[in-house]
Amino acid sequence: MTPEELVLVLDFGSQYSHLIARRVREAKVYSRIVPYSISPEEVRRSGAKGIVLSGGPRSVYEPGAPLPHPGIFDLGIPALGICYGLQSACHALGGRVAPGTAREFGRTEIEILDRSDLFEGLGSRTTVWMSHGDHVAELSGDFVGVARSANCPHVAVRHARLPIWGVQFHPEVTHTPEGGRILATFVKQICGCRGDWEMSRFVPEAVRELRQQVGEEAKVLCALSGGVDSAVTALLVHRAIDQRLECIFVDNGLLRQNEAAEVVATFRDRLGVPLHAVDARERFLAALSGVTDPEEKRKRIGKIFIEVFRGVATGIRGARFLAQGTLYPDWIESSSPHGGPSATIKSHHNVGGLPDVLGFELVEPLRFLFKDEVRALGLELGLPEEIVWRQPFPGPGLAIRVVGEVTPERLEPLRQADAIVREEIGKAGLGRKLWQAFAVLLPVRSVGVMGDARTYEDTIAVRAVESVDGMTADWARLPPECLTAMSSRIINEVRGVNRVVYDVSSKPPATIEWE
Repeated sequence: MTPEELVLVLDFGSQYSHLIARRVREAKVYSRIVPYSISPEEVRRSGAKGIVLSGGPRSVYEPGAPLPHPGIFDLGIPALGICYGLQSACHALGGRVAPGTAREFGRTEIEILDRSDLFEGLGSRTTVWMSHGDHVAELSGDFVGVARSANCPHVAVRHARLPIWGVQFHPEVTHTPEGGRILATFVKQICGCRGDWEMSRFVPEAVRELRQQVGEEAKVLCALSGGVDSAVTALLVHRAIDQRLECIFVDNGLLRQNEAAEVVATFRDRLGVPLHAVDARERFLAALSGVTDPEEKRKRIGKIFIEVFRGVATGIRGARFLAQGTLYPDWIESSSPHGGPSATIKSHHNVGGLPDVLGFELVEPLRFLFKDEVRALGLELGLPEEIVWRQPFPGPGLAIRVVGEVTPERLEPLRQADAIVREEIGKAGLGRKLWQAFAVLLPVRSVGVMGDARTYEDTIAVRAVESVDGMTADWARLPPECLTAMSSRIINEVRGVNRVVYDVSSKPPATIEWE
């Protein structure tokens, strides 16, 4: 993308680097993530109007810690450091960073000492989300503190002469209520951006890049799952290369109730998308027999998927590319695609499961987008709303919602319970409010009483979260009558279950999925 207004996010390995970029885009300013080691000349050539330095898992005083080129601070381009980014800027310009006497994790109230520029329009106190052990112990003479907390004397700083600001907290996460406003103030008031970027501008540029990558003759295969990510990917690729797209749908036996039939009916019959449907249920379940480790489940599912996919793909002449609906949260939790030293949280089916021997070049047109942006893109492309608003479903499917061994006998009650959860969410009118709502089968049995007799049966956990991007999430405060209906129906309609529990964990510290 070559927009008129651009803000660069320097990636130091934070799990939230792309979340920063997404928040900037919410202010209708295009953002791009780049390696922390980008040179001042590259920044200058990009035409960036602002720079944001992300957080990161390291300590700036450690040998080999990732540090920005000090020359970027001499460009006269406004810069905002976040958490590690603040520390790296202060460290580079003469300050001292050290372990804090008390770590700060979670919501923290701060006192704003200077409500001009970055904190314009805010009150004297606000709540922010902290996640740090180090802090800026001493400022150089060129920096002044503009906010503080009970445990951190320099929660926010600004340079006295250069356009450099820094905050120790994370304005990009939803747990900082005024975070979006702070970032919008930075890109609009401080960087001087108009804020007129729209998703409609993404389509022609993505089409151009796809045509350039694929060329004029090769075919592209699309791993179609039926979810919004792969559906939008398919439509975007179809717009770029028309009839040279071939979609492959693999029924792995780990889908939700009636999902396989719905996928075929929607894409082959309704949308007219060329679709090869493969029934590989027995093969996947055989590979998962006896496996309880979640990472091993993901690896085996990825391996079998590749084998099945290749079996179909070898019969399609001229296929050189594989299109996937990989989003940025998949990447950022698996590795850092931008050169930042981010920690791996978990492997993803459509990221880590594709070995070099696959023989196809990957096409991932959504790899720098979040779910809400993908939905906006789907509407822009004319995708039916029932697909656009379908809740996210993991690549490994129900295998990571059956905690423990995956068997047909354990999958069936989970499918039934999951269908009930989604039905009751729909009845309550909460479908679009929630990011995800689903059931999990736990490897826990408990004593119950049914029909005056003792039972010793399985437990279902219900998980419902609110989020805008999947990178952070809060557990949903479902109406008591909705929870009551779910519990009553699951216990009465799903044989072998006598207890239902509700998950009240947020992300972080938990993840949305249980495995």
